[in-house]
Amino acid sequence: MTPNDFRKLALSFPETAERAHMNHPDFRVAGKLFATLSYPNKEWAMVKITPVEQEMLVRAEPTVFSPVNGAWGRKGCTSVNLKAARKTTLRRALAAAWQLAAPENLSRGSTHKVAAAPIEKLREKTAKASREKASRFPKARSSGRERS
Repeated sequence: MTPNDFRKLALSFPETAERAHMNHPDFRVAGKLFATLSYPNKEWAMVKITPVEQEMLVRAEPTVFSPVNGAWGRKGCTSVNLKAARKTTLRRALAAAWQLAAPENLSRGSTHKVAAAPIEKLREKTAKASREKASRFPKARSSGRERS
């Protein structure tokens, strides 16, 4: 995968625009960033996905995907080693990032849904598991006073 291949894939999603972010090309839908190219150098890119999707991709292909360092990485920003990436895998990662950033009415009608279908199923499972966990462990209510 070359930087130009990444650019073509990113721009293939509906209403995607290429701009610049911190002196690197980035890709946005409805003004929201979903991918960056050439960060930290020309051999790398970044996709902005959920932390669960990130974990899944890193486990499946650790030579291709790795979390970005720091807080951004914990929020789902994921580095992509372009030399090691395959087109089909990268298309799925970009589809997930695009759908996360795109307005619901745009992503609902996207022709790229098929590429992101496994990611969407994972999102549904994760949301369901989070709701179940929250119902088992409700947050403690605060009385507004500190205990000593």
